[in-house]
Amino acid sequence: MAEKYLIASDIHGSALYCQKMLDAFEREDADHMILLGDLLYHGPRNELPGGYDTKTVAQLLNPYKDKIYAVRGNCDAEVDQMVLEFPIQADYMLLKSGHLMMFVTHGHLYNESQLPAMDAVDVLLHGHTHVACCRRHEGYTYINPGSVSLPKEGTKRGYILLEDGVFVWKDLDGNEYMRY
Repeated sequence: MAEKYLIASDIHGSALYCQKMLDAFEREDADHMILLGDLLYHGPRNELPGGYDTKTVAQLLNPYKDKIYAVRGNCDAEVDQMVLEFPIQADYMLLKSGHLMMFVTHGHLYNESQLPAMDAVDVLLHGHTHVACCRRHEGYTYINPGSVSLPKEGTKRGYILLEDGVFVWKDLDGNEYMRY
């Protein structure tokens, strides 16, 4: 049986929305989380998100350490690794799910404008923009879950579920609004 992934990005230190994301993880009965960076800090260009509490975010995420695959965002620092019990310092990872090969990154280093070497990659998966998106290109599809806490351009706070090669965008209450 194929694994089910909850894909999320840009928590930016919001314990309020991190808890809602974890509630969704449990509700969806997902096997793993793919976190696309910017976990603890809000960064200089963002407002403080509701429920900003970085220590609590770390405490909320750490019990899931064996279920989390994470990459480093531009707001993540080396010191963050001291409070998180799962690795967050990689700029990218390759992840295979069924027949899909995904290049997983935050988006500040590799993105649609700055493509990585992607031979045999089907999906470029990243956050960073805070805008939920799915765009097909010749040779790959760009997919972005948006932001858990600070969505932009009218998108919803939410996540993506990936199961059996299907990506489903949902808001934090579990309502589906896009599918690929």
